[in-house]
Amino acid sequence: MSSFDDSLQPVLGKKSADALSAALDLHTIGDLLRHYPRRYVEFGELTDIAGLEIGEHVTIQAEITRVTRHQMRQRHGTRTEVEITDGQRKLTMSFFNQLGKYKEQLQVGKQGFFAGKVGMFNKKLQLQNPEVQIFEDEDDGQLQKMRPVYPAAAKMPTWKISNCVKQLLEVWDGADDPLPLDLRKDRGMMPLDAALRAIHMPEGWDQIGAARKRLKWDEAIAVQLALALRRQAAAARPAPSCPRKSGGILDAFDARLPFELTAGQQEVGETIAADLTSQHPMNRLLQGEVGSGKTIVALRAMLQVVDSGRQAAMLAPTEVLAAQHARSLQEMLGDLAQAGELGGAEQATRLTLLTGSLPAAARKQALLDAASGAAGIVVGTHALIQDKVSFADLGFVVVDEQHRFGVEQRDALRTRAADGSSPHVLVMTATPIPRTVAMTVYGDLETSALRELPRGRSPIATNVVPVAEKPQWLERVWQRVREEIANGHQAYVVCPRIGEAGAEEMEEPPLNDDGRRQPLAVEEVAPMLAAGPLKGLRIAVLHGKMPPDDKDATMRAFASGEVDVLVATTVVEVGVNVPNATAMVIMDADRFGVSQLHQLRGRVGRGSAPGLCLLVSEALEGTTTRERLDAVASTLDGFELAQLDLEIRREGDILGATQSGRKSQLKMLSLLRDAEMIAEAREVAQRLVTADPGLQKSPGLRAMAETLIDSERAEFLQKA
Repeated sequence: MSSFDDSLQPVLGKKSADALSAALDLHTIGDLLRHYPRRYVEFGELTDIAGLEIGEHVTIQAEITRVTRHQMRQRHGTRTEVEITDGQRKLTMSFFNQLGKYKEQLQVGKQGFFAGKVGMFNKKLQLQNPEVQIFEDEDDGQLQKMRPVYPAAAKMPTWKISNCVKQLLEVWDGADDPLPLDLRKDRGMMPLDAALRAIHMPEGWDQIGAARKRLKWDEAIAVQLALALRRQAAAARPAPSCPRKSGGILDAFDARLPFELTAGQQEVGETIAADLTSQHPMNRLLQGEVGSGKTIVALRAMLQVVDSGRQAAMLAPTEVLAAQHARSLQEMLGDLAQAGELGGAEQATRLTLLTGSLPAAARKQALLDAASGAAGIVVGTHALIQDKVSFADLGFVVVDEQHRFGVEQRDALRTRAADGSSPHVLVMTATPIPRTVAMTVYGDLETSALRELPRGRSPIATNVVPVAEKPQWLERVWQRVREEIANGHQAYVVCPRIGEAGAEEMEEPPLNDDGRRQPLAVEEVAPMLAAGPLKGLRIAVLHGKMPPDDKDATMRAFASGEVDVLVATTVVEVGVNVPNATAMVIMDADRFGVSQLHQLRGRVGRGSAPGLCLLVSEALEGTTTRERLDAVASTLDGFELAQLDLEIRREGDILGATQSGRKSQLKMLSLLRDAEMIAEAREVAQRLVTADPGLQKSPGLRAMAETLIDSERAEFLQKA
């Protein structure tokens, strides 16, 4: 039998194999067979043009309504403009001296597939550099009635992919089915090779449904087996028991708190305190709204660990955020963080910041504090998990904004424990996660949520500023910023891009070739504001490419009120706490995802004065993009927005194709539509792993867990 790992070249030939590799990153038989059709069209069914998004590479089935040839004036040759329709809307295609084989085929009334990138020209939708497959009348009996439409690329349209799949299936002799026969029968599943054939060359919708059911189950059970194995391995490791101690630094800290913890903070705090006393490692996810008080919950847990004679570490995704955490923890602890210093409290510990850019002397001292145990709490970036960093007795790790860290990095921290045990781990995220995502992505972690905001937090008003329809509103935006400054407050202006040299920090790449301008950049907007609508105000810039000392100095200046307006990229997205900042203007807000907009918005309204967030966008009313922005403006409930975010964005990216640098293997499973199947797969996987630890007796199932979804992917959640 063939293996899914076999190369495509012996089957398809070098030319086709190379084309699939270059255009779609498909190299093996398994890659191609799991490159499932995105949808199917029946013969004569036309594609809805209204649903097309600018910048998207699409394949549509449409009918030609007009063919016009023009002699070009400026250069030699002709331009042929072809108009196609879905029966409701129209779309144009232009061919410059390149009709070739299409010349005789492009006739009014003909139907076919048209593939290309959606752009805008003269305010009309256009397909750029299209490829065409016209359906000839004599093909009616030969072509599939259910035509698969594949995720395609410019040099590899859907019909070429379809031809490659057909060629492969003609010679493919199947593969071993990893699902045991009794499990297949119990769940009414078709064999794997039959499902793969049916998904690519179906005879009807019933067959497609049965194939999808089997292939979705494979993905669901693979994820849940990987997570069940991970939970099993974690539970088998020893961990340092860190019971609560009476009269220690935690009690001293609680006695000084100037406010009362919310009921949610108290409840989650008790759960974590109990976890920390266990001799098996805690692996808990703490999710909560922006400003729900996760940091103080984490600090109280760290103090419990310090009381037990061990150390705690906090990882932050950026140096700006690490420094911010260190400052805020230091402020909360006061003299409780000044062990060995004049004026330090009796039960005090020491808090140390360790980042890659520290001056040599400071870094040497921070390393010594961690290694000797002098520092009970160590805050830092990924620098904490470098080999040269050692801890005296690491008992607890807090990972802030966990989706920025891979499991390999997290595991590297685990090895820092002195006696070979694994420290307890608390993962914090300010991006609320729908239950179905948590069940799949964070399935190896226990989950806690903080739903209520601490008393004293001010409301945030959010408004969309549609500058394409109402350009005069932009002037009012800057007037509102001036009003906030005049009232003694401060403001953020957030842009998607740094500047020409920082294109990689864009939320998405420039799309000049399809009619959209480049996203606005910090280095362009800041001088424009300083010379124009915000002239006379104290304006500073902040972005990820600045030297660490400059970033830190800028944040300190803004926090102390020396800067009126901070023009920044998303480096201010998490953890930055300036209570006096009351206004945020997000430029090109449509270039950010729902969760990211919610995170950014959480930077204002952190004091006694109400917050204002203005989403400036050229997105037109009625578009999906505008609906997204309107949704963010309509609610402050991050859990509701998280559900919306999942509905809007492509679920294939949920398990971290972007973050892990690898292709996502969830091609078929929908975290929204298949919640029931995911829950069932979780129960089955746990039962299988309990009965057969390590799945030693089920090599097929173990291979599914290892190849269809690796454990690293189960550690990621993508921001929009």
